[in-house]
Amino acid sequence: MFAVIKTGGKQYKVAKDDVIVVEKLEAEEGKKVTFGDVLMHGSSGDVKVGAPLVDGASVTGEVIEQRKGNKVLVFKKKRRQNYRRKRGHRQLETVVRITGIKG
Repeated sequence: MFAVIKTGGKQYKVAKDDVIVVEKLEAEEGKKVTFGDVLMHGSSGDVKVGAPLVDGASVTGEVIEQRKGNKVLVFKKKRRQNYRRKRGHRQLETVVRITGIKG
């Protein structure tokens, strides 16, 4: 069984025991989280598509860790003007293991 969920402005196709990395969620390590925005769920032959969400469907998961992602460098330059700026950014991430799909 699989589901397509929406969190942090992105969509993820998940199944039971999958480990996904999403944008930061407000939950401590070891706590349960529930994703209520399920866009689609089903198995190989029976698929339910929401318009836009599937009623009564939810996906539960367990927070494994809170971390920072890889550094993204932001470099600006204007040629012949002696203008250079270098900045870095590390996005906050949450690693979640999917424990169940209900629908």
